[in-house]
Amino acid sequence: MKYPKFFRPLIIIFLASVLSTSCVSRKEIVYFQGLEKAEAVIDKTKKTGLQIKSNDLLTISVSAPEQEAALPFNLPVIGVPQGGAELGGLSVNGRQQLQTYLVDSDGNIEFPVLGTVNVAGLNRQQLAAKLKTEITEYVQDPIVNVRIVNFQVSVLGEVNRPGTFDIRDEYLSLPKALGFAGDLSIYGRRDNVLVMREENGKKIHEYLDLTDPNVINSSFYYLQQNDVVYVEPNGAQMQSASYNRNAGVYISIASVLISLAVLITN
Repeated sequence: MKYPKFFRPLIIIFLASVLSTSCVSRKEIVYFQGLEKAEAVIDKTKKTGLQIKSNDLLTISVSAPEQEAALPFNLPVIGVPQGGAELGGLSVNGRQQLQTYLVDSDGNIEFPVLGTVNVAGLNRQQLAAKLKTEITEYVQDPIVNVRIVNFQVSVLGEVNRPGTFDIRDEYLSLPKALGFAGDLSIYGRRDNVLVMREENGKKIHEYLDLTDPNVINSSFYYLQQNDVVYVEPNGAQMQSASYNRNAGVYISIASVLISLAVLITN
């Protein structure tokens, strides 16, 4: 069958437009580009650890060489039957478990003996040092351990396993959080990752470029509890989605072109 001269270019253009919707360049998917030439140095002032906020859940244990002297500064330890239960935000399974302190809307907790203690804005080490100073008035050489137990982040958008993740570490970088979510899909924008955060009752956010090695110095590079990370689709994915929505139209156009070619050649 012979086709008109104008028909072959139309087919080529049609196929090229379809194939181009799935093209993603190397520049769009490589992290920390130019790292070997960059002078990216982690600013340690940005790595302050989790800051305690309202509605956080804390476990605080106090010990001392004379343990009996430290007992009044600890919440009662509660045993949970085998089979497990949920206690103050902690999952336990037939073991004794420390109770948690809930940080109220004013940023305070009610601590045994000491009374109301303001904890908002402090990190774990700062709160431990503060409590140790006050407890030293009653107990010799106290040891204070603090842990934030409700450290969660949500990762949404163009990642392989979106969801909310419980974090055990004190520090969580954005790349590590994305690793928990199975990394970005090939269609996720690495140069415009959104991190949303609540700070002092206000919603704040920042867009981070993971292709830039200097991203490590952003105050949003290390995540805080309840941060939300959103990865938007890149141009190829949006074009692909648009193509999929219009696939029926494209097929109809192709059918019409082929029918016209058959009619003309006959």
